[in-house]
Amino acid sequence: MSQLKVAVIGAGSIALYRHLPEYAMREDVEIVAICDIKEEHVERVAEDYNTKAYTDYKEAITESGANLVSVCLPNYLHAPVSIFALEQGKHVLCEKPMATSHEEAEEMIEASKKAGKKLMIGHNQRFVPSHQKAREIIANGELGRIYSFHTTFGHGGPEGWSADGMNSWFFRKEEAFIGALGDLGVHKADLIRYILGEEFTEIAAIVESSAKENSEVDDQALCVLRSENGVIGTLTASWAYKGIEDNSTVIYGEKGNLRLEDDPSYSLIASFTDGTRINYELGQIQTNNNGGQTSTGVIDHFVDSVLNNTESLINGEEGHKSLSIILAALEANETKRNVTIS
Repeated sequence: MSQLKVAVIGAGSIALYRHLPEYAMREDVEIVAICDIKEEHVERVAEDYNTKAYTDYKEAITESGANLVSVCLPNYLHAPVSIFALEQGKHVLCEKPMATSHEEAEEMIEASKKAGKKLMIGHNQRFVPSHQKAREIIANGELGRIYSFHTTFGHGGPEGWSADGMNSWFFRKEEAFIGALGDLGVHKADLIRYILGEEFTEIAAIVESSAKENSEVDDQALCVLRSENGVIGTLTASWAYKGIEDNSTVIYGEKGNLRLEDDPSYSLIASFTDGTRINYELGQIQTNNNGGQTSTGVIDHFVDSVLNNTESLINGEEGHKSLSIILAALEANETKRNVTIS
């Protein structure tokens, strides 16, 4: 069995709860480096995984012998660290949103092509069984023509998830660039593209910063989208949903509708105009509170794409398309006009 070596750059919550434990579950991957600017913290984490701690990401990437790199850093560092790793000949898995601008995203994609190495973006919602089943139902034509949708992702905010609570980089504009839209909205932008097999061409948006004190970024957003084939719908991202997390999607079609992740018992409910109803029990979606953080499918897909030399489901181009929706939403809110999605 081929043995891959990974350097995980950033030792915050996304690394602690997703990347590191998922790599550790793979017998064909060795964690050879963990890097973070907080020296005492990263040394403790590295000890837990019996590996070497670094405080300089360039050293971690170049000196550890890694051929895989996971970028688990604040958003403004995604592009420069990913590009450096690719230029060093490493395959890169970068957390979402992939970048803070079109220019950065394009530079990441170009670096990947030039190096001949994989670039994957960590959009885990594509691997949720209910989402994959919904995509299959729609692709098979079982709903007929798709008319509309609404998709939402909301919880109480990153202070309940981030290692630094309300002092997290998530709330600082220089480091995060965007708030709930980048944390949650980009997930749903990627998801609705994936489920429908549609690209979106136009967006209107209202973005608000009213739910968090001492925050410099958005915490609520409502977007209205139109696809190239005339499907219209809403996308909501919020850090103001107290209590139970909402990660639901509803698709309305000619022959019925699909309800995803909004029922406590059934992860997907398909209701058809002929009266047929199918309840699917496909397992819970990963949340910040349940035990699903060690089985997102992201790490397995990334590693397998490298081992088998296959194209990632969420390569750089796919990540850029989903980011483009969020960047257009910010422009639409700023200009108070509908914006064409580039």
